[in-house]
Amino acid sequence: MTDIGKEYGAALFLLAGEQSAEQAFLAGLETVRSAFDENPDYLPFLASPNVPLRERTAAITAAFGDAVPTHVLSFLLLLCEKGRIPYFEEAANEYKALWDASQRISVARIRAAVALSDDQKARLEAKLEAVYHRRIQAEYTVDPTVLGGLIVELDGQVLDGSLRHRLREMKDVMNG
Repeated sequence: MTDIGKEYGAALFLLAGEQSAEQAFLAGLETVRSAFDENPDYLPFLASPNVPLRERTAAITAAFGDAVPTHVLSFLLLLCEKGRIPYFEEAANEYKALWDASQRISVARIRAAVALSDDQKARLEAKLEAVYHRRIQAEYTVDPTVLGGLIVELDGQVLDGSLRHRLREMKDVMNG
């Protein structure tokens, strides 16, 4: 992530705090992110110096004027006017990271050899919440290379409970 995206995201988060509207701003950013994801040509259009600024800002106002909080709309217009609209995704990611931190939410990326049942997921999330004293948002993927067990990435830590890791440890002990 660039410093530019982080600075814009942090500035918007500070403004949201002053307005006591952190959650509303987050929802607005997610609305914009979804629109950009659904229309991949929209962001390059907004960034194009070949399109007059007046047309680009009018397009933003038309698309999001009634869909997002006023300050989020102003934020988008500012990014467009300053030629920083390509940094929207990074700014939105920084805002989300600051929101998660303020709400004591951690994202856990969990890889397992096979799909986990809802009961297994609930137990794992409860255990992680108890250990880390945070709310956990889990993202699950099936990765056959794990062989067995789980690999959990959370707050910069990797908890490797995979069979592959255990076999590697045994090999190290035997060769050590």
